[in-house]
Amino acid sequence: MRIRWPLLTAGLILLAGCAPHFHLDFLGKDEIQEITLLPSKAKEKILVIDVEGMIGSLGRSGVLEREGDVLSRVYYRLEKASRDPLVKGIILRLDTPGGDVTSSDVLYNEIRKFKEKRRLPVVALMMGVAASGGYYVASACDHIVAHPSTITGSIGVISVFPNIEGLFGKIGVKTVVIKSGGMKDAGSPFRGMSLEEQQIFQGIIDEFYENFLRVVRERRKDAITLEELRKIADGRVYTAGQALKMKLIDEIGYFDNALAKIFSLALLREAKVIAYTYYPKRQTNLYASTLGSTALFDEKHIEDLLPTLKSGFYYLWLPQFASD
Repeated sequence: MRIRWPLLTAGLILLAGCAPHFHLDFLGKDEIQEITLLPSKAKEKILVIDVEGMIGSLGRSGVLEREGDVLSRVYYRLEKASRDPLVKGIILRLDTPGGDVTSSDVLYNEIRKFKEKRRLPVVALMMGVAASGGYYVASACDHIVAHPSTITGSIGVISVFPNIEGLFGKIGVKTVVIKSGGMKDAGSPFRGMSLEEQQIFQGIIDEFYENFLRVVRERRKDAITLEELRKIADGRVYTAGQALKMKLIDEIGYFDNALAKIFSLALLREAKVIAYTYYPKRQTNLYASTLGSTALFDEKHIEDLLPTLKSGFYYLWLPQFASD
């Protein structure tokens, strides 16, 4: 059979103008979807927003991945909720060891802005871990509920400066640094840190730490004094029971407790519980994660996470992040 190429080409061009266009979407619809987690006859809605994993600018990798980093995921959902008059409150579900100082503070501020704009209650529900930056973000909420097995606290700041000078000396590698000022390479991994440099970085750490205390104190000024807060804010983590005794949280409970508190604050008798997701087939019920089942502290996750941590200052609890 001989193919007449001019006729075939003309036919394809003709068909292109009227043929249906096929779009392969392996993840569902292009737009973020509203799904119902708990149905109700009421038209009012309570939105669940998950804060999972490291709080920062590191997004989930993958060609088909729609979601960005934690900050952008939460911000997008807050913006969508702010345009829906039927949303009457938010449960912010936290399962995070924290993150970098700036991202944690921005997320805290975005939650505060949402509350001021819509005048709606936001309740924090702590899951397995809501430590350091996770606790910082929770402080923006009107009420904090922690699961009985939650690990929280870790109020403090950390920055790690690796020193590979000794290693380079063993393998015969030397570095030459040309700089404009004595402090331009402060914190360099290629040499030890001077006492003056340590004092400079300690000053930055202290300033961020005081800001952390201010945020917590502002939220819990009726429950704890600044002096009491300083005594317990030494970076250590606490169980939910310990945190409640120290008045770092308001209640120990489960999702039902957080939902009951939202109803009380929003003056509602009932409402349907919703979520926004790109993955309606994955997040099919109240406890299905929007991001899958990746554990925060499994060996593979830590292995993937550590190389991505950039130089900087963190509200973070991650024991594998630093060692003596």
